[in-house]
Order: sequence, then structure tokens, then C-alpha cells
Amino acid sequence: MISTELAATLRDAGLVWTPVDGDQFRVRAPGLASDVFTVSTMTIEAHEYPTGTILGFNGTTEWALDSIAIEDALWLPREDQLRTLLRSSFQTLRRSDDTYEVEVSLLGELRVFTDPEPAEAYGRALLALIELSR
Repeated sequence: MISTELAATLRDAGLVWTPVDGDQFRVRAPGLASDVFTVSTMTIEAHEYPTGTILGFNGTTEWALDSIAIEDALWLPREDQLRTLLRSSFQTLRRSDDTYEVEVSLLGELRVFTDPEPAEAYGRALLALIELSR
């Protein structure tokens, strides 16, 4: 799972989230910032309305929250989702000592993003791709 800081940076850079089962997110509200929730038809469902997406809590959570707007949630994309979002720019993932290296091709130039967590390395590579596409 990527850090909250990187997830927020990706969101602010323009990464759009369309919730599906298995997605993890944090709720941007006092007292809930450290909790991670998972979209699941059993507990939390994404409901699409003309006005936007609402995440509905199906009564199995421990606290009373019916729903939140997607804008109040911060998606924490998984490693596989980040790799998919890199599309054809992704070249390879390597482990080097205590870090992971994600190599991508950005405008014909090979760039390497490193981090002890592979998801963070993928996230940094995706951020660079998003910034180039603006």
C-alpha cells in the first residue's frame, strides 16, 4: 500500500478514482485518518449518481456512518493498480539490496524510481508520468 502522502499527491496531480471491490481508502475526517477501509459489496459499496460517487456503508461497520462523498475519501492504490496505470511506460521492476527499482520510459528516456516499498516506487513513477501528461 502506498503512503497517504503519496496518495494525496497523486490525487492532487489528477489521478481519478473509480471505486471497485478491493480498493482501499482512508476517510478524510478527524478521528478517522488512520483507519483504512476496503470497498466491498458486503460492507462498503460505491454508488454512482448523476451528482457523483457516494461510498455507502452497509451497516456492518462499528461506527455510525451511512455514506461519504468520494471527495472525502483518499484512494490508496495497490501495487498492481499502479503498475496497470503506468501502461506501456512500465519497463521492469527490480530488487536491489533493500530497495525496489521501477524502470519506466518517459518521453523515450528510461527513468528509475526507487523505494524500499515497491508500491511507493510505482507511485512515484506514476506521478512523473501524470506530470508529463499535463
